Amino acid sequence: MQNLKALSYKLRQNVVDMIMAGKAGHIGGDMSVMETMVALYFHAMNISPENQDDPNRDMFVMSKGHCVETLYAVLAEKGFFPIEQVIREYSQFGSKFIGHPNNKLPGIEMNSGSLGHGLPVAVGMALAQKMDKRPSRTYVVMGDGELAEGSVWEGAMSATQYKLDNLCAVIDRNRLQISGTTEEVMHQDSVEERFAAFGWNVLSVDGNDIDAMNAAFDAAKDVKGKPTLIVANTTKGKGSSVMENKASWHHHVPSAEEYEQIMKDLKAHEEAAQSVRPEGGLSLQAQQSKTQAKPLTERSEREGARI
Repeated sequence: MQNLKALSYKLRQNVVDMIMAGKAGHIGGDMSVMETMVALYFHAMNISPENQDDPNRDMFVMSKGHCVETLYAVLAEKGFFPIEQVIREYSQFGSKFIGHPNNKLPGIEMNSGSLGHGLPVAVGMALAQKMDKRPSRTYVVMGDGELAEGSVWEGAMSATQYKLDNLCAVIDRNRLQISGTTEEVMHQDSVEERFAAFGWNVLSVDGNDIDAMNAAFDAAKDVKGKPTLIVANTTKGKGSSVMENKASWHHHVPSAEEYEQIMKDLKAHEEAAQSVRPEGGLSLQAQQSKTQAKPLTERSEREGARI
């Protein structure tokens, strides 16, 4: 069993290197959503480079597409492409590793970034799975600032109308967005009560606790007759006091001094997690056997839209 807590902090370091090399990136949200993404790809979802064309694979939509750096880091760790290539090419002219999800890359189902679109599209995916009688599930991750978009609530109504119990949405509830707190920008009060009023099964957990996220995704699979929302209560910039709970780090490239301290903090968290041996008694280093991904080439890239 892989030490997913340690992996979360290792991948945060990859994200920071990516943003430093590309001189751009939404680092605050990348850090808050990391455990959600690791739990999805290494615990909850049936998806891998080997089954990415299988019609029975699980589907994923990164609705908060500006946090694509975390998605790239997780997909690289799964073996869809090499992390070295991502860091080298991210946000460079002519690269397919752009600042929002790009479905010309393997493992990415749809382009996103225009907030509010992810849930409605995920509703369509989940409905199609139901109509085709497939065993697969659909997952979507949204930001809490995104809830100001009206299309989110149209999707929420539709999901309950069609009893999409194969749909699981996650809100990265870090309570900060580019211009301040979510409560200052567009008051949300209880996200849990709002979605419950729309007929959803709602779970509210510590979104930076990998075990809590794994348990929430497991619980969602047992729900019948309605979709599930997981409110992942997180900390923006999670992992270093340099950036935690600071709206100014919504989009920010660290200085050399900030980079040094952030990487020091993240490495310390990773090492602390590695010292805790997961089930089976093996350390993280002894367990990991990551798929070695081949660099993307024009021949190996999968062309065309995924939906």
